[in-house]
Amino acid sequence: MEVRPTTFHELYSQYADDVYRFALWLTGNPHDARDITAETFVRAWTAPEVRIESMKAYLFTIARNLQRKQWRRQSRLEILDEAMPDPAPQPDQTAVKNDDFRRTMEAVQTLPEIDRAVLLLRAEQELSYADIAAVTGLSVAAARVTAFRARAKLAALLNLKTGAKL
Repeated sequence: MEVRPTTFHELYSQYADDVYRFALWLTGNPHDARDITAETFVRAWTAPEVRIESMKAYLFTIARNLQRKQWRRQSRLEILDEAMPDPAPQPDQTAVKNDDFRRTMEAVQTLPEIDRAVLLLRAEQELSYADIAAVTGLSVAAARVTAFRARAKLAALLNLKTGAKL
């Protein structure tokens, strides 16, 4: 069992960037990703004891559960037209303007939630299939198959959008 870092600052410093990137990939929204990241660390720090092999996998599990909870809540809300965007460009907003990145994000967002989560945990966070299984509740074999199929779906979506032929 992995030993928890001794301070909140150490825990946050070590894993915050990874959790934020994972949350951003899941939500596609920088503001939601920041909220999920903050709440993830609060919940992890206040948990009585962590009984998982990898702290990173534990944090991703919390972030994924928060994203799912948020999605369920937001699916019941009505979108308002009068939302005011922040006029100051954020670094992550600048990256989103990149056409390839935006196109890939759009394609990733069309994948089913479990495919998206497994693909991002494997490709972006480089977790082992055992850790992915722990985060998602899948078996290790199912995590491998899901990652393979998610890659194939994403490749097909990106090829369709660019009109490229195989």
